[in-house]
Amino acid sequence: MSAPIIVALPGNEVLGARLAEGLGGGLADAEFRRFPDGESYVRLATPVTGRSVVLACTLDRPDEKFLPLAFAAATARELGATKVGLVAPYLGYMRQDKRFKAGEAVTSALFARMLSSSLDWLVTVDPHLHRLSALDEIYGIPTRAIHAAPLIARWIANNLSRPLLIGPDAESEQWVAAIAAECRAPHIVLQKVRHGDRDVEISLPDINRWRDHTPVLIDDIISSARTMIEALSQLGKQARNSAVCVGVHGIFAPGAYEGLKTVSSRIITTNTIGHETNGIEVTPLLLEAIGTIR
Repeated sequence: MSAPIIVALPGNEVLGARLAEGLGGGLADAEFRRFPDGESYVRLATPVTGRSVVLACTLDRPDEKFLPLAFAAATARELGATKVGLVAPYLGYMRQDKRFKAGEAVTSALFARMLSSSLDWLVTVDPHLHRLSALDEIYGIPTRAIHAAPLIARWIANNLSRPLLIGPDAESEQWVAAIAAECRAPHIVLQKVRHGDRDVEISLPDINRWRDHTPVLIDDIISSARTMIEALSQLGKQARNSAVCVGVHGIFAPGAYEGLKTVSSRIITTNTIGHETNGIEVTPLLLEAIGTIR
């Protein structure tokens, strides 16, 4: 099998270069821009006839990224690509997986249908499977979802002494427990009641027995950061050491990072979404997953 051609969508140049190096393929000469009226222009200048194509595009803020991605996938097919796959370290539109109110769009399924119609396969990192057991329930193409938990456990073990791992809610218990077991640390979970996108009520268990530990708040997604900020305000009354925040996907809604910095001594994320907090590299796992699916 010949090495694939990598097409890096705007903002994904670093990811594209790492994939090209790891897969031994070339990085395509591709042009993405907007016409004065805001419509997308896409050009794949590198020939793709008879080659497989890997699109590199993490899908935070997906509304502005989807059409250029779909146009690139369709164009690659029209130009003779044998397969077109997507590496999206962060996969958007996983939140709304149920119709909570009459008339709501179940966007996770709708987005999955649109992506599936454009692609042959998908690789991502820790998709937010809330009420789903696997991506295959909504995606009609082969998918691989890799897990960052071992990488997070390794980072904690190598960088923090006497950590106390704290999960955001009861649903995170199994995930946080696995990370805690791997880095041989105790763990607890918060009790969380969400009243709205930015309105979260937190209840923190008594941590007096671990007062000398370093609290490590772990979540799969840091978006508004309200859960972490509220938890940190309560931790300040019980813990002696400053807390560290670790997230798989650092989305950081406007003001979230600035707010979190005021109450946390350190913030670390994986590089699924480019940000100054990136400290955990997931590319080797992405490359392994690509090798099993393309």
